[in-house]
Amino acid sequence: MADVFHRTFSIEGPAGQLEAMLWTVADPDPSLVALVCHPHPLFGGTMHNKVVYQTAKALHEAGMPVLRFNFRGAGRSQGTHDQGRGEQDDVRAALDYLAEHFPAKPILLAGFSFGAWVELRVGCEDERVKGSIGLGLPVDSSDFGYLRSCTKPKLIIQGGKDQFGSRAKLEALFGTWPEPRRLVIVEGADHFFAGKLDRVAAVVAEWLNQHRV
Repeated sequence: MADVFHRTFSIEGPAGQLEAMLWTVADPDPSLVALVCHPHPLFGGTMHNKVVYQTAKALHEAGMPVLRFNFRGAGRSQGTHDQGRGEQDDVRAALDYLAEHFPAKPILLAGFSFGAWVELRVGCEDERVKGSIGLGLPVDSSDFGYLRSCTKPKLIIQGGKDQFGSRAKLEALFGTWPEPRRLVIVEGADHFFAGKLDRVAAVVAEWLNQHRV
């Protein structure tokens, strides 16, 4: 990993304090900063999830500060789970933190599973966000129709055997989303990309190199 100073702290969220961790970089003037969102907290999802960690690591190794945080009710974050509604406000609070500490820097959002559903919705609407990475989209149970009007750069990474997001349904939905967009199917991978996280990191790094948002 690149030179890093990391610290755990709290962000003031709309439902109370949000536990957060920031990885910084030596460059005092990074071109991008990133925020990574975790999977469903009612099923054990936190900012320490393996997919979230590996995605954050790939973004950090590309030279950008990376913020992770726990949604309300997860880990040491205050509040209670709100079915994705209040969690969107949690993402906005994290974006406020980045905008304050890295003024005028474009922000790249990323998220896994439930975190992808939340961050993609917020990222499409928030002008501070210049692009999004969604991993393991749970398209079998969640509505991603809002992406039909999202014209920001989007990278979608999905396991070929994702048990919560069928390949056929995702590919049909992806066809309705505007450019710029990229879909990468990780063959043989399940929802959690077990044994395939190195491939996920490589896809993220390649997209950043080819399509710097």
